[in-house]
Formats: sequence, C-alpha cells, structure tokens
Amino acid sequence: MSDYNRSNNMKCYLLATGGIMAGITQGCMLFNKDGDDQRPNILFCLADDITWSHMSAYGCKWINTPSFDYVAQNGILFTNAYTPNAKCSPSRACILTGRNSWQLEEAANHMAFFPSRFKTVAEALSENGYFTGYTGKGWVPGIAKYADGTPRELLVKKYGERKMQPPTSEISTDDYTGNFKDFLDDKPNGQPFFFWYGGWEPHRAYEYGSGIEIGNMVPSQIDKVPPFWPDVDSVRIDMLDYAYEIQYFDMHLGQILEELKLRGELHNTLIIVTSDNGMPFPRVKGQSYEMSNHLPLAIMWPAGIRKTGRIINDFVSFIDFVPTFLEVAGINEANSGMASITGKSLTNLLSSRKDGHVDPLRKYVLIGKERHDVGRPNDWGYPIRGIRSDSLLYIVNYKTDRWPAGNPETGYLNCDGSPTKTVCLETRKTTLSRYWQLNFGMRQEEELYNIVNDPFCMVNLSESDEYLDRKLFIADLMNMELKKQGDPRILGNDSIFDQYKVAFDNLRGYYGRFFRGETGVVDWVNLSDYEKNEIE
Repeated sequence: MSDYNRSNNMKCYLLATGGIMAGITQGCMLFNKDGDDQRPNILFCLADDITWSHMSAYGCKWINTPSFDYVAQNGILFTNAYTPNAKCSPSRACILTGRNSWQLEEAANHMAFFPSRFKTVAEALSENGYFTGYTGKGWVPGIAKYADGTPRELLVKKYGERKMQPPTSEISTDDYTGNFKDFLDDKPNGQPFFFWYGGWEPHRAYEYGSGIEIGNMVPSQIDKVPPFWPDVDSVRIDMLDYAYEIQYFDMHLGQILEELKLRGELHNTLIIVTSDNGMPFPRVKGQSYEMSNHLPLAIMWPAGIRKTGRIINDFVSFIDFVPTFLEVAGINEANSGMASITGKSLTNLLSSRKDGHVDPLRKYVLIGKERHDVGRPNDWGYPIRGIRSDSLLYIVNYKTDRWPAGNPETGYLNCDGSPTKTVCLETRKTTLSRYWQLNFGMRQEEELYNIVNDPFCMVNLSESDEYLDRKLFIADLMNMELKKQGDPRILGNDSIFDQYKVAFDNLRGYYGRFFRGETGVVDWVNLSDYEKNEIE
C-alpha cells in the first residue's frame, strides 16, 4: 500500500466521524487502528446504451429495474445527468479522464487511439492504494498504448475468465457477477477497491422477439413510441427486446450488490449506476438530442450519504465523476498525475440534505461530437457542439453538407442496424418520408428545442423570434465555455479531428474501400441499410 501522507492518518480518522466529506480531505488517507484503509470502495456500474427515462425509478412502466431503483431509494436519484458525447468510446474517455471529449485529442473520436499522455482515474487510484479492475466492457472500441508502444489497459486489470450461458443468443457470455467475485477474492484484506462493472447490454444486436418470448412482455405495455419512429409492431417488439436486455443488466447489478452485502463491503462502497449513451436506435445513440445524451444516474453510499431517497435536478456531467472519485479517495488532483480536470466534484450534492436544485452553479452542461463511425469520404466526422440549459437544448451542426448518421450509400453507419432502422428507411419514398428525414436527413446549422414542451426534439425553434434572446444568450455561453476549455473547433483548428486516424486498419478509409468492392468489413448494419442509388 502507498505511504502517501501517512502522517495525516490520525487527523483523517478523527474527522471521519463527522460525515461524508469530513474525513475525505484532499491529500490524506484513512486507516483504522488495525491499519486498514478506511477510504470508500468505488463501484462504477455502466450499462451500454440506455436512455435516461428507461429505468423504473423514473416512472417507466414497461421496464422493471429493481436493482437500479434500490440504489436510488437508498441513495440519490439524479434527473439531469448527461454524457458530453453520446457514443461508446468518447463517452467512456470522458468518464475516465474528467475532461470533455473535445479536450481529449484523438479520444474525441470513436474507434480512436487513446493518447498516452492522458492518465485515467483507474490508473491514478491504483497508484494511490486502490485495488483496481473491471469486467465486461471497458474503454472500447479503440486502441490504447503507452508512449513506448506497449499495450495499455486503461482500467488496470480485466476480470473476464468466468463465462455463462446467456438467456439469448445476443447477450454477452460474460459472467459479470462471477468475475466480480474473483476480483474480491484477489483483493487484499483492508484495501479499498475501484471496480468497473461494464455491462455489454443493452447494446445491439438483439434476439428478435426475446422481450416477448423470454421476458414475458407485451407490446401494449409501451406507453409511448417516440414520435420520430412509426408506431408499428416491429418497432414495439424491438423496444421490448431492448427492455429485456436492460433488465438483464439490472439483474447482475442486484447480484453484485448482494455479494458486497454478504462480504460486509456494502456499507462503505460508493456505488454509481449509469449508462454511456442513449438507446441504440435511430436519432438517439450517436446523435446529440435529448434522448442521446441524457442518461440515468443513481448514486448510493450507505456510510457517506446522510439523507437518502433524495431526487436531485441539478445538471451533472460525466466529467464530474473523476473529481468525485479523487476527492473521496483523498487524492489531490495536482498529485494524481492526471491532466487538468474540467469536471466538478459531486460531493457537495452527496453531502447535502436538499432535494431538487442544490448547487446554484450547476445550470448547464455541454455536449458535442466529432467522428463516430466510418462511412463518409475521407473518414470525416459530423461535428456538433451543444448546450443543455434550463428548459432548452441548443445545437450547432458545423458541417451541414454531411449526412448526420453517415452516408446513405454506405449504410448510415452511425446508426446500428435494427428493425426500427429498417422501418424508418423504408419510409423514404412513401408519404411517411418525414420519418426518414427526422432520423437520417440533412440538418439546419442551428437547432433549438424546448425540452419541457418538446422532450423528443421535434420542433426546431432556432428561427423563432420568441426565443431569439434566449438562443443568443446560451449560444454565447456555450462558445465562451468552449474557448475556456481550449476546444480546437472553436479556436480555429477544427480540421484536426478529421485528421486523427481511425484506429483499426480494416475500417480506416472504409468509404473508398467500399466503392472499390470490399465487402464483409462492417457488421453492425444490415445489407438493406445501404442505399443503392444516390440521394440528393
């Protein structure tokens, strides 16, 4: 164990009796009389592709998530948690570094090379006395190496040997709970841990009809199909298959919590449950609308949160996790070895006794994206920046001559193949073509939505005189913050994000390779997704 500031142990131990933040002072460790490190364990549970409202704690009637609800009821439920970038690897890069994706060089993109100069919070915790590991999905897809070119594990050590027979053909064979048990078996007594439970669910693909056949769900349970998809049976069945995989993630969460309880570790474990981006459906995952970036979040810590069962409406971002972890672990940011952190610790929200709006400074979050999946000429991305503030979502599309979900002729690759995608694509040449336009068509430079009145972002108010002053205010605020954060796109070096190479050789330059006759490279869309004729 590290000898990091051991001279302050007694001071820290005495302060610890005062509550959540009293004993978690910057730069000190906590030890009891037997020498055990009393800093909290950290369990980070990350589902793969769940929109915020699809947990039963938020009132969803067609998905049942008792384990997530348990964390919320015995901790805090957050109603305004956002990822800066609604795609797997850039979202996870933000979680691991405490920086927005436009501050992460290559890691702003999906399928990127992770820059060696950015230390992750898992690595920092490991270097400061935490036993660290993960199971399931970590930071992917992408390639991470040290400066000398050797392979690098951003979450320190993987636990993945245990496998199980999943209930469907598309659910992961990873035995998340069994691997967590192995991790705890390896952990030295008295040492705090950081563990990342990265569920692969409900990422696509799904076994079609599994929600009905195995989950005993019925399409009529769904109270509302988002208005940008046709309300037809195949879409509802697709949504139920998604729901079933959420419940599978939640089942393992419950088993992991039970294991902590059995081992006497639950009381002093900070537990965070969330998802990396919204549901893997058209106009959601990989885009920048409300359902894309707005995510579920519940936090529980029996030893640290005094008033439980609270609901907090403050805006919080994924970049806020790192400073929270460092603070409760007693690690000074300046001594962590990490690049400067943009996020703000959540500890004042955890220690508060208030509901609703707690921190008056948490009035907005920033979002954005660069290149996600391949499929455009020259591996170009679709750059966006946005701000979610008060009741409004403001978005700037910087390259409106590009296709938002990827080029039609290469299958709209920034949208996973699915029954819902197929239905929407089939409307293009019909009287229902508005569905194709909403999900795949070109966009205006500016978009503005009143989320209170229009949670599905259907009515663009960017040209409304009524909203002009508010639009100008939040646009200026967004640009000011992006400049402060050194965003290359705002500072005139916007082309840098398109110049970063796709990490995988078989996908780099896919657009040109596709037209040279290469097939079978991409496996996340259906053959019917490819448009055979050019769309004007």
